[in-house]
Amino acid sequence: MIAVSDTSPLNYLVLTHCIHILPALIDRVVVPQVVFDELSSTAAPEEIRHWLANPPGWIEVQAFEGTDPLLKHLDPGERDAILLAESLNADLILLDENRGREAARQRNLKMTGTLGLLNRAASQGLIDLSAALDLLTQTNFRVSPRLLQQFKPRNPA
Repeated sequence: MIAVSDTSPLNYLVLTHCIHILPALIDRVVVPQVVFDELSSTAAPEEIRHWLANPPGWIEVQAFEGTDPLLKHLDPGERDAILLAESLNADLILLDENRGREAARQRNLKMTGTLGLLNRAASQGLIDLSAALDLLTQTNFRVSPRLLQQFKPRNPA
């Protein structure tokens, strides 16, 4: 399985100490150069920059600059991730932002985001979902409380 990732899922998987789930769930993770640049910029959290100082072998950075007037409303990382996913005929695109997800949906790209990845990893016994969600809520990850509640494991009565 090939997945192309935008900045946000990688960022939050590192911050929740769950980045190890990606190579367990996905064979090949490709990021456009602009996403790598966003993650390694001085504006990125130090934990992210430290992780990228010696990137794992399972992440592949591809120089890619695409244009599509229909995607001009997206940030460069989302735009290039969508266009790269199309050019690679990727099985999956990793996106969190609503505008990027809507654009990917319009192009019939199969997608998931940070919550979907965490949920899938938990279902395979790779992580404790409650602990990961607790860490996620301590970051600046934006999610509605209602959506977050849908992912929280229910305690048996």
